[in-house]
Amino acid sequence: MDFKSVKFIEDKAILEEVKNFDIKQILECGQCFRWDKISDTDYIVVAFGRVIEITQKGNEVTIHNTNEEDFNNIWLHYFDLETNYDEIKDNLSKDEILRESIKYGYGIRILNQDPFEMLISFIISARNSIPSIKKTVKKICEKWGDKIVYKGNEYYTFPTPEQISSATLEEIQETGASFRSKYIVDTIKKVNEALEVKKDYEANKENYDERPEILDYDLEYIKNLNDDECHIALQKFMGVGAKVADCIMLFSMKKKSAFPVDVWVKRAMIHFYVAPDVSLNKMRIFARDKFGKFSGMAQQYLFYYARENKIEV
Repeated sequence: MDFKSVKFIEDKAILEEVKNFDIKQILECGQCFRWDKISDTDYIVVAFGRVIEITQKGNEVTIHNTNEEDFNNIWLHYFDLETNYDEIKDNLSKDEILRESIKYGYGIRILNQDPFEMLISFIISARNSIPSIKKTVKKICEKWGDKIVYKGNEYYTFPTPEQISSATLEEIQETGASFRSKYIVDTIKKVNEALEVKKDYEANKENYDERPEILDYDLEYIKNLNDDECHIALQKFMGVGAKVADCIMLFSMKKKSAFPVDVWVKRAMIHFYVAPDVSLNKMRIFARDKFGKFSGMAQQYLFYYARENKIEV
């Protein structure tokens, strides 16, 4: 555990002597879109059908609007608190160049988010800015998600596949998803079809000559594949290329070897490691060979360092 103890008072979980945790760095490193910033040490987060507020004073982190059951069943895993980040940092710090980025983004953690939410969110992310992604995701949540009131303000959960199953192309376009709208509609259809067939297949396997092909779109099935198979499987969805697949794997499927290459990571890789004419796929392969099973963490440190320091090539 990356904290010494947790105590529960009223509607709060108070974590004491937390290590490797900075809420600003965690939420603002490009992996999550469902947050509102109150200050650098106070954020509202919507995840897994809940609204929480996280405040941080040094190495004390308080999760407001929660209880012991939700902490143990949701937030412990969501914030990846059972992972020893000292071990990851020690491993990656053997690389002198990366060591500086690790010091800079010392408090970054990989969030374990919902796969369907990440699938839709990162399809939206293609050739898009974080403020625009957040705006579109918020509109999707307001139209198809459930309303939750916290401190007098309204928040909306990310819709389940079933909740958004009837969404039309026009309705998705109205959220600002632009050219990605047709990808989203197709993805929603595929995920829901997979869920329906899965129920029948698991109950009546004797009636099937072979495993239905639509089950290749079952996110639980994809999540349980090995890292390379998972990367290939996700790219069967319309609008999911190598980078988006890596993001979904890393932020919702516990595949820490994934290495998404976006504009900031590309700049960092060229600045520190490779020639300007190296393809994005070669950068990905280079990074995975160099950083191994912790490539995803290396990516997050490099992304945060490059963006915050506005690295140019």
